[in-house]
Amino acid sequence: MKKESNSGISFFQRYLTVWVIICMLIGIMLGHFLPGMKEALNYLEYAGISIPLAVLIWIMIYPMMMKVDFKSIKNIGKNPKGLFVTWIVNWLIKPFTMYGISRNHNKAAGSQKERNGIL
Repeated sequence: MKKESNSGISFFQRYLTVWVIICMLIGIMLGHFLPGMKEALNYLEYAGISIPLAVLIWIMIYPMMMKVDFKSIKNIGKNPKGLFVTWIVNWLIKPFTMYGISRNHNKAAGSQKERNGIL
């Protein structure tokens, strides 16, 4: 029996689930032991957008953007099926699905803020 090699997977990637759980626990502990942190983070807001959250999302997305093979974009006309599927899902299916979920989820509550959060 041949042993599988995990040489392509880094230590961080191998235990990603563990790191996510650890980060969630750290967040829960910070909220519990530092109750003023919520107000401090709410203070760092501009035009209704949380600046720390925007920065952290950018840090999370940036590495994925750098792995895009931009040279392959010139060949998109040769096989556009993947692009069309992405457009259809992102622009025709997802918005209406999320709107339906938000309407269904908040019928009783009727909270516009919760509906906006889902959308």
